[in-house]
Amino acid sequence: MPSTPHVERHFTATEAVRDVVIGMSDGLTVPFALAAGLSAAVTSSSLIVTAGLAEVAAGAIAMGLGGYLAAKTDIEHFDAEVARELREIAEVPHREVAEVESVMRGFGLEGEPLERVVAAITADRDRWVEFMMRFELGIERPDPRRAFTSALTIGGAYIVGGLVPLVPYMLVPAVPDAMVWSVISTGVALLAFGAIKGRFTGMNLVRSAIQTLVVGGLAAGAAFGLAHAFA
Repeated sequence: MPSTPHVERHFTATEAVRDVVIGMSDGLTVPFALAAGLSAAVTSSSLIVTAGLAEVAAGAIAMGLGGYLAAKTDIEHFDAEVARELREIAEVPHREVAEVESVMRGFGLEGEPLERVVAAITADRDRWVEFMMRFELGIERPDPRRAFTSALTIGGAYIVGGLVPLVPYMLVPAVPDAMVWSVISTGVALLAFGAIKGRFTGMNLVRSAIQTLVVGGLAAGAAFGLAHAFA
């Protein structure tokens, strides 16, 4: 009987998704909270838009810079660990060989097969270091372009998310009406973003969507309540 070929589908762009989630979630909630808070204190939509755009610009730069520095730190940490492994291989090779043996025993190897595999791994220094980084420390080599890409992804996602609650204030002159539309548009965006995030992270779509909406709603409600209390 003809059989259907088994095709495995794995999602591999986890770092890009993480950056989008970081940027978009903050971009939707922080400017939304700011606009809601200002709506309780001012009567000018243009003022809210100006303040909101300033916050989006500053937030995108700050978030993008944070992503850049985090990615650079990962690269620096990896390089430092590689240097340490090279030093240990040179100074205490017997201990490093024992660590390779310990790792391979965890895969069920013993006796002559274990000796052959360990000898093959430790015969080449670069392969030895790569093995130790991956299987002893659990660290993969970071993409050297990761820092710049992460900064652009996080900053861009923040801008896209931040514009959603501000667009109604650009189109509707009356602040109360603009706020209603801002709540509706941001609520829909939070639900959609939460569902998409759940799709890529493996969470239940409904749970992820509601969770994202609740977090954004609480942030905006707190800002609105504080601004209304001190207005």
